[in-house]
Amino acid sequence: MTDIPKLRDVATAGQILRNPVTGQDLVFRRTTADTGGEVLEVESIWHKNADEPVEHFHPSQEEQFEVTAGRLGARVDGGDRVLSAGDTLTVPAGTPHAMWNASDGETRAIWETRPALKTERFFETAWGLADAGEVGKNGVPGPLQLAVMMREYDAEFRLTKPPRPLQVAVFAVLAPIGRLLGRRAYRPPS
Repeated sequence: MTDIPKLRDVATAGQILRNPVTGQDLVFRRTTADTGGEVLEVESIWHKNADEPVEHFHPSQEEQFEVTAGRLGARVDGGDRVLSAGDTLTVPAGTPHAMWNASDGETRAIWETRPALKTERFFETAWGLADAGEVGKNGVPGPLQLAVMMREYDAEFRLTKPPRPLQVAVFAVLAPIGRLLGRRAYRPPS
């Protein structure tokens, strides 16, 4: 009988997530376990030609970014700006935003999310799906997987479009179907 390795159930400092679809890597610096849930701190590395993520918001979490290399494009509450090494940006809870690499090379930033909630599990799932080739060219999973994730991580991550009532109704219908068909809310990277 073959031994089945036990899956790790918590992120660890130094763990690296690589997203081959979006061109963004995350390095966990301080995890939920390290900080008692107060903060999740990662170093985000956007490689050249990394894709802009979908606009989203975090209903009860604040994010802070400190750019350490390159130039980081930021759309915050409808306004665009570019941050350079040494610049910082705070995104208040509930504020629509998206970040991307605005340079010709690599961009790096230290990124803190407060409180941590289940953000690291969301990252592991999103990056795990990308690593397994289970997302589209934009890095977003198909509708059934998306519905399962959005229901599970509703306190951490919400899309700005379509309108919230429509999302709630559609995800309420699709998530149970997705679970019946084997979609999981947590998908660690391989």
